[in-house]
Amino acid sequence: MARDTGPQCKQCRREGQKLFLKGERCLTDKCGVERRGYPPGEHGRGRQKQSEYRLQLREKQKAKRYYGVLERQFRIYYEKASRQPGITGENLLRTLECRFDNVLVRLGFAASRRQARQLILHGHWTINGRRVNIPSYQMRDGDVIAIAASSSATQLIRDATELTGQVPAWLQADHDSLTAKVLRRPERREIAAPVQEQLIVELYSK
Repeated sequence: MARDTGPQCKQCRREGQKLFLKGERCLTDKCGVERRGYPPGEHGRGRQKQSEYRLQLREKQKAKRYYGVLERQFRIYYEKASRQPGITGENLLRTLECRFDNVLVRLGFAASRRQARQLILHGHWTINGRRVNIPSYQMRDGDVIAIAASSSATQLIRDATELTGQVPAWLQADHDSLTAKVLRRPERREIAAPVQEQLIVELYSK
């Protein structure tokens, strides 16, 4: 399975804002954006030439990095979203938001999407009573998430719940029993991703 193994703090610095890719570290003074608030590389502090294409490309790259998706899969998500009824950009964000690894982060059961992917791949979670080890699994209305009975990551998950603020309204979580339920698909105003989806649509529409 393809995955991005590059430095994560550099990705946040490239986009000029925190994408919370490293969980608890992003909340401390060790955060790369806090320590060096300029893009990485030899010319990071130079003047950046702004253009419409650059803004659109950076927005697409930001969305990919925020959700931990590679280019090919992101393109597939966009093509599916463009065929669905409704607004393409919102359809795209809903699809990304309903990924299993992202849902675990929203519920507070993982400190970052990378940690969520590892917990899923190692079989620590079940959906509707069945073990699921696919991070990109699309959650549906009424799906029930629970920690596997044989899981050895209970303490790690409980530590992650302490970093959680508020669980989105489209999800329901029980941090004591480490179970949750997907009530419905999220509306655009409930998606906290720092992404302007219209710029992504404009990029792919060229």
